[in-house]
Amino acid sequence: MLLFTNFIALFLESAPWLILGLILAGMLKVFVPMSWMQKQLGGHGFKSTIKAALLGAPLPLCSCGVIPAAVGLRRSGASKAATTSFLISTPETGVDSIAISYVLLGPFMAIVRPLTAIISAITAGLLVGQENHSDSTQTQIKNSSCCSNNQAISSNKCTSSNVSKNGNKPTSSCCGTDKMPQKKTITTRISDGLHFAATDLLKDTSGWLLIGLFFAALVQTYVPIDFLAKWGDGILAMLAMVIISIPMYICATASTPIAAGLLLAGISPGAVLVFMLAGPATNIATLGVVSSELGKRALWGYLAGVIGVALLSGIIVNYLVATCGFVVTPQIGAESSLLPKWMINIAGIILAILMGKVLFDMLRVKSLRKIV
Repeated sequence: MLLFTNFIALFLESAPWLILGLILAGMLKVFVPMSWMQKQLGGHGFKSTIKAALLGAPLPLCSCGVIPAAVGLRRSGASKAATTSFLISTPETGVDSIAISYVLLGPFMAIVRPLTAIISAITAGLLVGQENHSDSTQTQIKNSSCCSNNQAISSNKCTSSNVSKNGNKPTSSCCGTDKMPQKKTITTRISDGLHFAATDLLKDTSGWLLIGLFFAALVQTYVPIDFLAKWGDGILAMLAMVIISIPMYICATASTPIAAGLLLAGISPGAVLVFMLAGPATNIATLGVVSSELGKRALWGYLAGVIGVALLSGIIVNYLVATCGFVVTPQIGAESSLLPKWMINIAGIILAILMGKVLFDMLRVKSLRKIV
């Protein structure tokens, strides 16, 4: 019973941020030109990875909300490296979590946290980008129309036979028509973006989201905070934080009061930083989406970047606190939810309805295929 209660609570807490992520992804698809996205984030260079990390760092999206946003970014033409960088920097930090870090953990951690999050995102992005140098070309071919560079792609039914001998454009083909497509109004584009987010994106991410929430509820129900506090200081404490953070489903803002509690329980500042970095970025839902969208090889680069930078940052923070006099002061107060209860409940109902509709549509399609 407690497991079910914790699952429902986590679902409600994540619902507003997940809906925000879906909306952001939908608007990204309809308002950001694909050519611009490919130009800015489609390459394997250091620059596009940095851009993606800086783009995601201030966004107030948690582990759940960033998943559809990152998938939308990838399908808009972003490279694997840039998508990975965005997928890590966004949940690990944000303007809201920085403010709460300053209040609960002090100015030192408020500065270190976003800095290490961006470094972690860039490192993992570069590692993922190395595993497939032809990624940007493949992405452009996948997302471009069949007429780019006057090349014929048979899968899109666009062949050279569609072009007349005199060189004129064909009257009816995907390469060109006599009628120019009508420009959509802003209202129509917003409607298209919301429909895309509530159908295609939600269908691709809802399964892993529910699995991640279930495992998070398991951890919350059966793994007490005292278990973490027993590890105390040093590299063992940091490794314990990594292990426990993988099934957890928590955003940067929500992890901050937990981190303050861990500090009061005797966990070192470095280990707490590892928890705040690895927790939002390595949950099962995110790892599942990384594997399905970017590939299993990219998953190893993702984990290496996040965990490696988190451990190294934790060691450096402990050294600075011990030798340079930096102070990390935990302050536990009566923190309240960032959103009113009624808004959380409404978002949870809306999300449950959307997920139910997606599931119903998938089952209906499967049943129709069986009949045919």
